[in-house]
Amino acid sequence: MYQLTDVTKTYRTSRTVTALGGVTLTVPDGQFLAIRGNTGGGKSTLLQMLGGLDRPDSGTVEFDGVDITHMSESALTGFRAKDLGIVFQGFNLVNTLTACENVEAGLVPLHVKGAERRGRAMEALAEVGLGGREDHLPGELSGGQQQRVAIARALVKQPRVILADEPTGNLDEQMRDEVMDLLEEHWKRLGFTMVVVTHDSSVAKRAQRRITMTSGHLS
Repeated sequence: MYQLTDVTKTYRTSRTVTALGGVTLTVPDGQFLAIRGNTGGGKSTLLQMLGGLDRPDSGTVEFDGVDITHMSESALTGFRAKDLGIVFQGFNLVNTLTACENVEAGLVPLHVKGAERRGRAMEALAEVGLGGREDHLPGELSGGQQQRVAIARALVKQPRVILADEPTGNLDEQMRDEVMDLLEEHWKRLGFTMVVVTHDSSVAKRAQRRITMTSGHLS
């Protein structure tokens, strides 16, 4: 379970921007939560806090009772490697690696050995409908297929949490629905916690629970 308590985050560039203004939030295990809101409202910053990708200025982010805001960088790396699968809007695939190699990359921090790593990666690709595309480079795949590779990379380590930041933002409506069908199917079957950041109401309405972020505050 996640428990965020009075989390704040301010960025200072040419002006001061309050991304999170004292956010308190509980996310139970196994919940599918959608965080919606306009660009600049703080929803991606909130997701980064859940993933330990950024640290708050104040407040606490607890996962299973452990405050990840005070973890060392090495402990945070281990937390992300073991417990989290992260799906980005821009896919974040390595263009010089095949689909299978990109998925295998999710297992490298867990020290899974070569033969087992490849076998699990191929199985994960088959589960997202990409059996037979294991040796294709990202440039040889459509946007929807690339996002499926990214989902397979997130799922292959059997994480407790999936964090998805605008996972359908670069896709057309048909691909959007196919990708969300895939994520929802795996969530129902495997029971992980899933938090999706989106500005798309069609994506948000699929979630068990929906919250809105506006100017760094929840509503």
